[in-house]
Amino acid sequence: MRNSNQQQTCIMIVDDHPIVREGYSRLIEREQGLQVCAEADSKVDAIKQVMNDPPDLIIVDLSLKDGSGLELIKDIKSQFKQIKMLTVSMHDETLFAERCIRAGALGFVNKQQAPEQLIEAIYRVLQGKVFLSSEITERMICRSIGSDNYSDESPIESLSDRELEVFEQIGQGETTRKIAEKLNLSPKTVETYRENIKHKLDLENATELTRNAIQWVLEKQ
Repeated sequence: MRNSNQQQTCIMIVDDHPIVREGYSRLIEREQGLQVCAEADSKVDAIKQVMNDPPDLIIVDLSLKDGSGLELIKDIKSQFKQIKMLTVSMHDETLFAERCIRAGALGFVNKQQAPEQLIEAIYRVLQGKVFLSSEITERMICRSIGSDNYSDESPIESLSDRELEVFEQIGQGETTRKIAEKLNLSPKTVETYRENIKHKLDLENATELTRNAIQWVLEKQ
């Protein structure tokens, strides 16, 4: 995986879109000292490669074909505390950036940002520093000191990481059985999450849950 002739920083890219991985690779390898030494398109493949030869930094998308990038971050951090991770995603930064930091990543970059932002984030995370937008940084500081500047936050932010995953899958039209298969959960556990979501979002029935989930997914596209 690594180039033994030079001291290169080894970077793994985990994204289920080949074109995206190719674009990241070309951008990163313009930088002296940075090398894309591994790619993965799924959670299972990523963990397998990390177990075989841990990289210095992993760039992770939140949506993978066999599960959640957020869960991948948690799994890797629990076993390889020295590996630094950076999330690059189209998902809503205000909803997911802080979750990624709590899971073990050191930064969050939205895919709509300029390529230079990704390179800046990589260097910052490699130094062990956090990379977030000024808006998210301010939001986290205000929350930590008990400020009410963000008292109008969406009720969706009250959902746990797993509940949010299930909510998103519902909004994408997946059945309980399909959600269970994709997230490696039992159907009964998914049903429990559905009930928790209805309670937290003050929804009366499954129809309201589905309608709200679909609307949320459409709004964030």
